[in-house]
Amino acid sequence: MSSIAADYQPVRVEAELDEPLSRWLWAVKWLLLVPHHIMLTALGIGFLLATALAFPVIFFTGRYPRLLFGFTSGVLRWAWRVSYYSYGALATDRYPPFTLRDVPDYPARLYIDRPEHLPRGPGLLLSRLRALPELLLLVLVGLVFRLVWWIGGLSAILALVALTILILSSPAAGLLRTGRYPRSQFRGLLALNRWVLQILAYLFFLTDALPPLRPERTGRRTGRLWNRFHHRHTPVVSAR
Repeated sequence: MSSIAADYQPVRVEAELDEPLSRWLWAVKWLLLVPHHIMLTALGIGFLLATALAFPVIFFTGRYPRLLFGFTSGVLRWAWRVSYYSYGALATDRYPPFTLRDVPDYPARLYIDRPEHLPRGPGLLLSRLRALPELLLLVLVGLVFRLVWWIGGLSAILALVALTILILSSPAAGLLRTGRYPRSQFRGLLALNRWVLQILAYLFFLTDALPPLRPERTGRRTGRLWNRFHHRHTPVVSAR
């Protein structure tokens, strides 16, 4: 089994390559996940409403309400498990559970420590501007995918070409050919997913730790003092 976990604090993304994997299940996962997509649509609306409710409290007190924090971080945790099962990674065939809570034995896990203090007043909004380069890069990536989707929609041939390129460049190609997950793609996809989750957690006030400017395959920001007091949560990168 191969595993990778981010040592970026206080947002920790952990994942294990859950082999063996089916050669063909990836082709129908979009259909199997319809109930999750319906739930996540509703949860996404709740996520935005909860953030809107939490914002004035954070603005005036510098504290994120514990109940709302548990909900919003749980939504991200749920979405991460679905993404890991589906086309965000395709690294497990275990169907994601329907829960906001952590599931320790599931191959994809997300831990976000509730911050004791956040900037108050105008400083709260100004602090989010520190993530402007990361946000612009994320938007650029999204625009590229949107452009590819639009071009592919111009004709059935272009759509087929875009779909073929997507499949051949994803872990699905390796699973289809050999029944094994490409190890190099595993680490790259995990780094990208980790980076996106860090940015989302920062932009929605779940943490005040500035994300890295670009995806990193291994975290480099964990201090010795943090590791000493949080050794039981310190993720480890390993491959076997």
